[in-house]
Amino acid sequence: MLSSFFRRVDPFAVLAVTVPLAIYLLTLAPSVTFFDSGEFITAIHSLGTAHSPGYPFFVNYAKPFTWLPFGSIAFRVNVATAVSAAVACYGTYLLVRTMLADEVAAGRAMPRYVAQGCALAAALAFAFSARLWLQSNHDKPYPLVSFIVAVVFWALLRFRARYDKGEECPHYVYLGAFLCGLATGAHQTIVLMLPAFAWLIISKDWRLLGRVKEFIIAVAFGLLGFAIQLHMPIRALKNPLLNWGDPRTLDQFLWNLLRKGYPSEPPVRDLTLLWKQICAYNVPREFTWVGLGLLVLGLLVCLRGRRDEVIAYFLGVGTSLLVIVGYFNAQPDLIFLTEEFFTPLYLLSAVFIGVGLFALLGRALDSVSVEKLTSVPVKLLVGVFILMLPTTICALNYYENDQHENYVAFDYGTNTFRSLPQGAVLFTWGDSGAFPLWYLQGVERMREDLDLLHTPHLVFRWYLDAFPHLFSQSVLRAVPEATQSAESALKMAVSEQIVRRPVFIDFSTRYSLPFAEYGMQQRGIGYQLVRGGGSTFYPPDLSVWGVYNSRGFTSQMGFRDLDTGKAILIYAMGRLEGGETLLRMGYRSQGAEELRLAAAIAPELRGQVEQMLGAFGVR
Repeated sequence: MLSSFFRRVDPFAVLAVTVPLAIYLLTLAPSVTFFDSGEFITAIHSLGTAHSPGYPFFVNYAKPFTWLPFGSIAFRVNVATAVSAAVACYGTYLLVRTMLADEVAAGRAMPRYVAQGCALAAALAFAFSARLWLQSNHDKPYPLVSFIVAVVFWALLRFRARYDKGEECPHYVYLGAFLCGLATGAHQTIVLMLPAFAWLIISKDWRLLGRVKEFIIAVAFGLLGFAIQLHMPIRALKNPLLNWGDPRTLDQFLWNLLRKGYPSEPPVRDLTLLWKQICAYNVPREFTWVGLGLLVLGLLVCLRGRRDEVIAYFLGVGTSLLVIVGYFNAQPDLIFLTEEFFTPLYLLSAVFIGVGLFALLGRALDSVSVEKLTSVPVKLLVGVFILMLPTTICALNYYENDQHENYVAFDYGTNTFRSLPQGAVLFTWGDSGAFPLWYLQGVERMREDLDLLHTPHLVFRWYLDAFPHLFSQSVLRAVPEATQSAESALKMAVSEQIVRRPVFIDFSTRYSLPFAEYGMQQRGIGYQLVRGGGSTFYPPDLSVWGVYNSRGFTSQMGFRDLDTGKAILIYAMGRLEGGETLLRMGYRSQGAEELRLAAAIAPELRGQVEQMLGAFGVR
């Protein structure tokens, strides 16, 4: 029985999962990272609600991985993302094999390994693309959405194939509808693929539009999957550790689901900005120009027998660009965030790349006899040819996606904690300055004596309710949310807390808002506000630098995303600011040393350091 099982196993399919997973685990971030990482992990650990729209399916998918018997909770959640990315690569393999089934049947007898190899190459090209690889090695929901897109696409291809044989198999459509509803709990961009999925159904037979009963059943299955959203109000009643928006009421549930907490002012768009927004979807960046050529070839080949699949692909691309570019109209400095949304389209692009590779290889092998195609030398040559593209993509992207030494966010959080005295309150501003701290305190139980307050949330009643010991009688409750600003809320909260305990602000808060009414003493990368000392210079407390973990700004790892670079620069700017303060107060040698340490952390500051030393007459 066991030998029979192994004979039925497709080794290429196994490789389509295991090779990406092995590489992802080698490059996996060992702990919390920046952006949404700390917040996602905290929500997953507590089965709570993450930032709008809540991500309940992603939270429930990753939760079982927190029970693994090794690594930190953050590492285990990162493993969950690596697994979802690896199975998305299998989805690519499965789709290529399905797309090539008719090509193999219609063409001359080609060894099975050719189609399998092309499908594997497509899966590996997708696996090593810059976008998926970046999402795979720390907690992200997009690979999970991509896998669901692959399964739905496959199910609809099966529906079409069975329909051609005269078989009524609506259960494939019901499965797709259920998965689409479920996927809204991973990321709402799944709706951008609905026109493509709908086309795959109705283009097979326009009379299907009249199937009212089947349509109602499909909608019911979609709603059943969408019911994962009930996780948010149900869990909110249990007051989990992270309960973003407190969606226990219908109003708060809709506030979260519809992302009403993110008001935005779209920029005035010119052609330059429009082009930058469109270029967020960038196939050559993900698959190289060779990959783009194979994609075009694959689309042309499929126009003969799979025209509807090609149209579905362009519907997905067009709908995504129309909504993400046309509707979202991202600010220039936020375009990089929209790049995350195109991962499912890159999966489908990889599928057509696999088809194009098969067509190219078929033309190259057209004059080779069937007997020679099964010989070892030819197999080796075919294998080398097939793996050239994914190997090249892997080589291009490995260094910059290797996060196995990425402790920058973890160390930033623990170093921030080391800056704070017992019982202090810390006000943060940016997400990346706050979320690692949430994880360290809430999940790893570090510095539970501190209160960590996120300034942008001080305007929301649900956030004030989460800190009853601080805000049950606060004046903030008397100010309507619609008229409150984060800046004024911060000033009110500081004035209430500073009479009771040490009040600190982080680097982002320090440079986001003036605090002319308070003095300020720097402690490493934190700043203590001092009552009534607005015009007084306080020497920086240099002792905290000695207890910092320096991995975060001395590592030579290749990975550098936006906030990782900013964190390293914050260390340098902290040294720079401390050095300038010491020079102003007459401590020339100490000030000069701090400036030189700043330049050592961030070499791009050397010119500024030299200029500052010259201004104070220090050589």
